[in-house]
Amino acid sequence: MKVLLKQDIENIGFAGEVHKVSDGYGRNYLLPQGLAVVASPGMMKQAVVWRKKAEARREEMRAEFEALSKKIEDVTLTFTARAGETGKLYGSVTTTQIADDLNERLGTDIDRRKVGIEPLRQLGEHKVVVRLSGDFQPELTVIIENEAGETEPAIEVPEYEEVVVVETVEPEEETDEADE
Repeated sequence: MKVLLKQDIENIGFAGEVHKVSDGYGRNYLLPQGLAVVASPGMMKQAVVWRKKAEARREEMRAEFEALSKKIEDVTLTFTARAGETGKLYGSVTTTQIADDLNERLGTDIDRRKVGIEPLRQLGEHKVVVRLSGDFQPELTVIIENEAGETEPAIEVPEYEEVVVVETVEPEEETDEADE
C-alpha cells in the first residue's frame, strides 16, 4: 500500500513523502492514527504544504536538539551503590535512574528508553548515550562509586588470556596389504 505521510515517522520517512508500507501496517496503524493518508493524485497536491510545515518543524527541532546535546555532554551524574571487592555492583544503576536524574538536573522530559542501552553493573566512569534523534546522540558521563566514595575496585581481577588448545593427530601407519 502506498501512503503519503502527514508527519515525520521514525524508521519510515518524513512528512510529505510517499512510501510503500505493508497493507496491515497502513490500514491498522498509520491511517487510523492520522499519521498518513492513501497516496492519491488529489492528496499529492497537499503534500507540498505538509512538506513545508514539516521542514519548518524539523529545523526548530534540530536547533532544540543541538542546544540540548551541548547541555547533556556537560552533565556528569554520580551514583553511590553497594559493590563487591572486585567492583561489581550488588544491584545496578538502571537507565530509568539515569534518565530521572538527567531530567531533574536539566529540567527536561527525556524518555528513559532513549537513555543508554543496558543497566550499569560496575564501579567507575561510564559514557552513556542519549538518543535524541538520528543526528543527535550526545554522551553523558556517569560515575558509580561505592559507599566509601571509591570508584576503583578493592581487588584487581587479573585478565586471563584465552588459551587455544590445538590437538595434533598423528597419521596412522600405512600397512601394505600386499605384504600379507
